[in-house]
Amino acid sequence: MIINGEKKEIPHPISLLEFLQQEGFQKERIAVELNGEILPKSEYDSTVIQEKDRLEIVSFVGGG
Repeated sequence: MIINGEKKEIPHPISLLEFLQQEGFQKERIAVELNGEILPKSEYDSTVIQEKDRLEIVSFVGGG
């Protein structure tokens, strides 16, 4: 799988939400593009990612 331009191994097909939690991402503070399409947060749990997929994950950082 390619994540933010870097190859990463995933052990098996896994839900996007589970993967994000394992990687330490907070669902509320990110946007995810899967294979060129932005996914609504409501689909993170039902979307299964696999080795052939390409993810772009953008984190929102607060500041002032």
